[in-house]
Amino acid sequence: MAESSENADAPEEGLLHRFLFEELNIRGAVVQLHGAWQRMHAQRGYPPPVLALLGELAAVATLIAGNLKQPGRLSFQIQGEGPVRILVLDCTAAENHDGGARGKRVPLGIRGMARGEVRGTVRSLSALLGSGRITLTLQPEALPRVWQSVVPLHGDTLAEVLGHYLEQSEQQPAWLFLCATAEAACGLFLQKLPDADDRDPDGWNRIVTLADTVAAGELASLAAEDLLGRLFPGETLRLFKPRPVRYDCPEDWDKVRNMLRALGRDEVQAIVAEHGAVVVRDDICNREYRFDADAIAALLGADLPPPPGVH
Repeated sequence: MAESSENADAPEEGLLHRFLFEELNIRGAVVQLHGAWQRMHAQRGYPPPVLALLGELAAVATLIAGNLKQPGRLSFQIQGEGPVRILVLDCTAAENHDGGARGKRVPLGIRGMARGEVRGTVRSLSALLGSGRITLTLQPEALPRVWQSVVPLHGDTLAEVLGHYLEQSEQQPAWLFLCATAEAACGLFLQKLPDADDRDPDGWNRIVTLADTVAAGELASLAAEDLLGRLFPGETLRLFKPRPVRYDCPEDWDKVRNMLRALGRDEVQAIVAEHGAVVVRDDICNREYRFDADAIAALLGADLPPPPGVH
């Protein structure tokens, strides 16, 4: 197995490894999210089936975003009619604008959340989501245009649904495996490239058969090079330098302030008069922004009435 450069990136947050079977014209990727995924669901208290579904979505969003031809933001929104009502996952693939960091890979940034109340060990996609749908939105960094696709939930697992979507969008056979626990969210992706059959008519079937032996535990625990060596012994495989992945949910007070200004003085004053403060909830980042009466007065440049109970 050949690797394009040394792997000096720490795996604590998460890593995306792309690879290529050069003699077969088959490409693939492995994503292993640890700290980034753990921070995403920390203090959320998701039931195990909801946590697993959100983790799988985090893994596949990272796989797709890491293969974008142009930097940008990839967003998934799953709306369900079952116990799980909504899942949201953003993955940002930014361009490196730091001229002094030539060759440095900008980390992929992920964030997401879910809403759902699931009892027991229900795990089938239809039982969790009912007749829902997936909306995929791509906003390139350098272009004003936004692309959107709606994917029906036709399949027993998220890997089956999105594997079929990837196959249709690229017009090439694809294979996808996803798994997630509280500790790790991982995925393995393969895609047959044009002219692969000219290289080896049985190559794609052989690689998929070998990939089907992957176990969730080894995908989460083995280093990518060791995992691929175990799955595909004897195959000539080029492993590229990994791209780091991090949980990206920074505080953005300016955004909230601008939102309150846009809401208007009268409406904001009415909220303060009734509740004594304005509290803005950021569900996707699991964070609250609280503005008391003095903060609102400073923001809007106006004297506000005292909060309830103050005379």
